[in-house]
Amino acid sequence: MLWLRKTVPGGVSHVNVWALEDGDGWTLVDTGIKTSETAASWQTALSGDLAGRRVSRVICTHMHPDHIGMAGWLTRRFDCQLWITRLEYLTCRMLSADAAREVSLDAMRFYRAAGWDAAALKDWKANLGAFSDGIYTLPDSYRRVSDGDELAIGGRIWRAVVGRGHSPEHLCLHCPELGLLISGDQVLPRISSNVSVYPDEPEANPLADWLSSIAAMALRISDDPLVLPSHNEPFRGLHMRLRQLNLWHEEILGRLRKALREHKRATDLFDILFRRRVGSNVLPFATGEALAHLNYLISRREAVREMDAQGIAWYRAVS
Repeated sequence: MLWLRKTVPGGVSHVNVWALEDGDGWTLVDTGIKTSETAASWQTALSGDLAGRRVSRVICTHMHPDHIGMAGWLTRRFDCQLWITRLEYLTCRMLSADAAREVSLDAMRFYRAAGWDAAALKDWKANLGAFSDGIYTLPDSYRRVSDGDELAIGGRIWRAVVGRGHSPEHLCLHCPELGLLISGDQVLPRISSNVSVYPDEPEANPLADWLSSIAAMALRISDDPLVLPSHNEPFRGLHMRLRQLNLWHEEILGRLRKALREHKRATDLFDILFRRRVGSNVLPFATGEALAHLNYLISRREAVREMDAQGIAWYRAVS
């Protein structure tokens, strides 16, 4: 098994990619974002550490460009199949197709309601094609992976563990024999996975999905595996990390409840959620995460949302 790193533009700097020896070939888990630098990095790896074996399969944990961006390039080059969960594949196809559409009025209303000003909306419209720009055209077919499936890789069994919240149907891979868990973005060692609400489903409750997913993971997987995340370094202590993540979100929710004693917009809550300045490049993610926590509080009847005459959403705690 080889650990490869691919550079990602922006805040996270890199994504971890895993190459698993699989008979006379390699099974790759994740691929990096579509850039000339990533393509050059793959060329170097394929003529170096990966030389002598073909890529026989590409598995993607989820549909974000830093994970699936090069999947189309690799599967076509080696005439191999993409393995992925159904919702990740279909969502990626949908979002890639959306790049050719006109600006969505629903999305404009969504971000204006969250508190974006005219400058933020202008920047967002200028970058509408960013998602599809980071992804090679996906193959027209794929091999579906479902929760609980057993994948034979290199003569060993890897079990599919599907989580939700960070993305629609995020795939983790657990090999008890080797004591390894490829966790993707579902569990990270230093930061919490981004859990966001998006314009296509404004009433979604992804934080509830994510919290229930990590609770289920603690029951399904022992504390023994070496966890191989998509960002930062491998780590041990899965259960402790899951507890930390749960407690962090509960702490954030408690601080939000206090802040919502006064009416707030989603963008007014960034100081509570984040410890750094929110730039325009991460504004959609920050907004989505704020809304995820607000929708969670609304689902628990601990907060309400009220729209003003200008279409701005204001939130307050339920006393």
